[in-house]
Amino acid sequence: MPAYVYVTLDVTNTEKLAAYREKAGDALAKHGGRVLQASSSSTVLEGDRPAPGIAVVLEFDTRDAAENWRADPDLATVHQLRMQAGATSITLL
Repeated sequence: MPAYVYVTLDVTNTEKLAAYREKAGDALAKHGGRVLQASSSSTVLEGDRPAPGIAVVLEFDTRDAAENWRADPDLATVHQLRMQAGATSITLL
């Protein structure tokens, strides 16, 4: 059963974001992840929170694959680049 991950990022360091983007695709592919949608112009339809700078929906084949992508020690430097690019959150749906 597919699993979906919602990622938000409010960028504060564009150089780190550029470095992350160079490696993010391979990091996702290692665990079978795919980008379903990415937007830098999302709109909050309900609620009081501000829209994130970047919002991404990822798909993985399983929940385990999604969790393994985030927990993979070989990808720690890639995730670190993302975190250094700005305020980020990852939610497994």
